Amino acid sequence: MPGNALYTDLSGYYDLMCADIDYQAQSHGVHRLRQLFGNGGNRHLDLACGTGPHVRHFLDAGYRSSGLDINQPMLELAAERCPEAQFSRQDMCGFTVEEPLDLITCFLYSIHYSGSIERLQACIASAHAALEEGGLFCFNAVDKDKIDNALFVAHTAEHADGLLHFRSAWHYGGAGERQSLKVRIARTVADETQVWHDEHPMVAVSFAELQALLQPYFEVHVLEHDYEKIVPWDQRSGNALFVCVKA
Repeated sequence: MPGNALYTDLSGYYDLMCADIDYQAQSHGVHRLRQLFGNGGNRHLDLACGTGPHVRHFLDAGYRSSGLDINQPMLELAAERCPEAQFSRQDMCGFTVEEPLDLITCFLYSIHYSGSIERLQACIASAHAALEEGGLFCFNAVDKDKIDNALFVAHTAEHADGLLHFRSAWHYGGAGERQSLKVRIARTVADETQVWHDEHPMVAVSFAELQALLQPYFEVHVLEHDYEKIVPWDQRSGNALFVCVKA
């Protein structure tokens, strides 16, 4: 299946795909970062919000939370989960908002869905334009130079439609601005297995390159990828949290 067709067709399985993610810990971790670095406001937008689990936690924490995604079936599920939130179908590399925001988030490495350096620059510019002064843009990213193509994550989940096995892995060819996220989903029913494969084009960027893109717009803090601690990036790990303050 090309592009994001797999996620459109299997949007009902998305939460199972992400069943091992601690959305509450991630949301609370960014809430703490906003307390330390932010302007005190509570107007929040989640980019690439999917079915809205992060939005749900921000709403419960007292934020005026909203979300955007390019996938309409995902947004319909998000609206069911968070009926009090506003959702819009927009490209995160060229979005607009009705009023300035205090916090913009982009979880689950979704910043890489930009697909190219040019579009990543547009995403950063859109986030900057949408934020109030002192607002935060928080996201996680992976350094292209530290990707191990042999590593993957996998888990299995029970569903009324059968036993589902999910596997995903980063792949980088070693040069250029393109990497990929390879996804495999297998569904087994009555000893018969159906398998979906997909490969999503993602932007490849080193942390040095990413900081250079951000610095014309933001004061940038790079932290270890640990939502339960606030620790500066050790310069060695291949993923990190970026906390970007609009000056």
